[in-house]
Amino acid sequence: MTKHEYETIEVEADGPIGRVTLNRPDKLNPLSTATLLELADAFTALDRVDALKVVIVSGRGRAFSAGADLSFFGSPEANQGLSPRESADAGRLMVESLERLGAVTIAAIHGHCVGGGLVLAAGCDLRVAADDTRFSIPEVDLGIPLAWGGIPRLVREIGPAMTRELVMTCRPFSAEEARSLGLLNRVVPAGDVDAEVESLASELVEKSALTLRATKRHVNAVLESMSGAVRNWNDADSLVAALHDSESRAAAARYLERIR
Repeated sequence: MTKHEYETIEVEADGPIGRVTLNRPDKLNPLSTATLLELADAFTALDRVDALKVVIVSGRGRAFSAGADLSFFGSPEANQGLSPRESADAGRLMVESLERLGAVTIAAIHGHCVGGGLVLAAGCDLRVAADDTRFSIPEVDLGIPLAWGGIPRLVREIGPAMTRELVMTCRPFSAEEARSLGLLNRVVPAGDVDAEVESLASELVEKSALTLRATKRHVNAVLESMSGAVRNWNDADSLVAALHDSESRAAAARYLERIR
């Protein structure tokens, strides 16, 4: 077994199965700039492990991920020494490194899957969720656009109409609704997610690596022609602009006051 040491995530590769686990359970696994950089590094490192056929992405504790770390809004130290634009672009680079993985990726989702956490899950090839998972995309309420390439990835999975509704209204939605929209492959009883994902991973590793990778590359090539996710390098510019827009900042202040 090979393990890689990180501060906010756990990463391991055990034969044909790798695991990346968000590991800040006390904060519901927020996606800080530090975490995004670690995830990008981990996915890149795992892509060099030839034996891997499957990589499972999950969150420790009560949630998959509470989304972007809200310290991003008030603490320059949270940017890890990066410029504002570089920090705003870290999520896009993370998801693109995830999608470049040759191995099949499975998101194991439970608890809350919020904003950037949903973009992380959407970047995986397959998604399994607990039936009591709550999804939401609060970015517009926070006075920022959904970035990191989230819009085209949602459009390709659930279509433009529901992408507009869920992103613009910020309303929560259930695992069953997410499955009916096509976002999830499977919904299982709470507590059964890990067993279901392990069973799915075990089924996949019995296939040949060549055919798994060829299928993944073929599907991804079709998706890229449909959604053009690689164009999202300018998401960071929209995000930085929103952080300097007075109406957007006022909206964020109202939202943060409501959830405190």
